[in-house]
Amino acid sequence: MESPREERGITNHHLNGSVDQVSSPISRAIASRSTLGVKANEEIDVEDGRFGKDREKGLQSRRRPALHNQALLSGLAYCLSSCGMILVNKYVLSSYDFNAGISLMLYQNFVAVVVVSGLSFLGVITTEPLTWRLIKVWLPVNVIFVGMLVTSMFSLKYINVAMVTVLKNVTNVITAVGEMYLFNKHHDNRVWAALFLMIISAISGGFTDLSFHVTGYTWQFINCFLTASYSLTLRRLMDTAKQVTKSGDLNEFSMVMLNNSLSLPLGIFLVIVFNEVDYLLQTPLLRSPSFWLMMTFSGFLGLGISFTSMWFLHQTGATTYSLVGSLNKIPLSITGILLFKVPTSLENSASILFGLLAGVLFARAKMR
Repeated sequence: MESPREERGITNHHLNGSVDQVSSPISRAIASRSTLGVKANEEIDVEDGRFGKDREKGLQSRRRPALHNQALLSGLAYCLSSCGMILVNKYVLSSYDFNAGISLMLYQNFVAVVVVSGLSFLGVITTEPLTWRLIKVWLPVNVIFVGMLVTSMFSLKYINVAMVTVLKNVTNVITAVGEMYLFNKHHDNRVWAALFLMIISAISGGFTDLSFHVTGYTWQFINCFLTASYSLTLRRLMDTAKQVTKSGDLNEFSMVMLNNSLSLPLGIFLVIVFNEVDYLLQTPLLRSPSFWLMMTFSGFLGLGISFTSMWFLHQTGATTYSLVGSLNKIPLSITGILLFKVPTSLENSASILFGLLAGVLFARAKMR
């Protein structure tokens, strides 16, 4: 998930997320992405642009008994949608050489708004109405959310999927420090040890990266900062946002709708500012049916992360969800290297594996 990230990097759309929503990363990416799922310790896994709460006990008390095959199926769906989002975004940005990452994010968010609005209209899901009071409270969160997705797109354009997942670990370090100063939250030695290993793996991975690109790394570190900021800001404003809703609550579907709806005018503004309009008018890609198919598919995958993450969480629990999210980065990194024929070395591969294992240790340490 780039954190909450790699991933719109890559999640959404983004993120870690999630183009890794490669998260261009593709953190949509990251990222991560416009998808919001619940995760242990109230964190955002951004590689996939997802929201997490750490109210595991409350969730378990409301969870209905589920068959083991339901848990397996939901977990598989979550992993496939998360990995698929990052890989498809990376494919669109790199293999198609599409140089309009903001436009890709904008289209993915538009797809999410259309699908969620349709499901709400049919009564399949419930969402809060977009009132002016709610928009004013949520706007700071949305601005950071859009920045998270955009930087994820930009970074994944230049960085391979494996390194995006490792560099997204920096988000956890920034978030942990932010929690100390903003929420007076203290972490035990296991957590700090895992965070230290993450930093070492990110540094060693950068030094041994055969396809190192300073622009891509710059965008990725900005993405990590914005992803952590999104998590911390969302936590501070969540109670305020609930107070201005008609129902007094704000479910995940409403947050997906809020983020994606508000991102549309801001996305259009950024498309104009970054002069992507001229590129869109000239590129022959927009006349290719296969390109539009991949674009639309990435939008559905980004939204799919939201639904599958909530499904998986309700079938298992926040701790299992968090651990599976960390383990999921291992096959994602391997697939990214093989699929895109990324040049690598033994040292770089060892750094990537080291960083992924550090992420697993971090998830386990947070469970204790």
